Amino acid sequence: MVRRIFFVNSCKPGPGGGVAFLLAQLGAHAAFRFGERIAALGLSPPHAGILRLIAATPSCNQQGLAKRLGVVPSRMVMLIDELVEKGLVERKRSQKDRRHSELGLTKAGALTFEKLGRMATEHEADLCAALTLEERETLAALCRKIVHQQGLTPGVHPGYRKL
Repeated sequence: MVRRIFFVNSCKPGPGGGVAFLLAQLGAHAAFRFGERIAALGLSPPHAGILRLIAATPSCNQQGLAKRLGVVPSRMVMLIDELVEKGLVERKRSQKDRRHSELGLTKAGALTFEKLGRMATEHEADLCAALTLEERETLAALCRKIVHQQGLTPGVHPGYRKL
């Protein structure tokens, strides 16, 4: 069951609301639109994030991914099973520790990851079309500063903790 949280913009420091409301509004919109975009590949946003981390982390395992993403290990197994069934991820016995499996992208997974990258680039361009390149860089830098101050894991969507 997916829980949705709706914010009411009750205090209006400026036209359209304050920063926290605007960030929540844009974040929800961006996540929804990205989900729509990648549905064409038969993937959900959690699948896309897991593919990204597997591609970026050679020899990773389910336990490590679950810990990094803050996902309950049993849910991580289900998500990985779904990606294995789609032919995008494979489990291989670790050469370093035969008790564990390592995750890797299949050839189809690598091609899908490339498509996801193009889709993510298009998504960001569409979302930020009203901004100049300099404004986009400034906005990204300010958001990274807030991410750091709030103690969030860079590159990990906090929605994984709710899966």
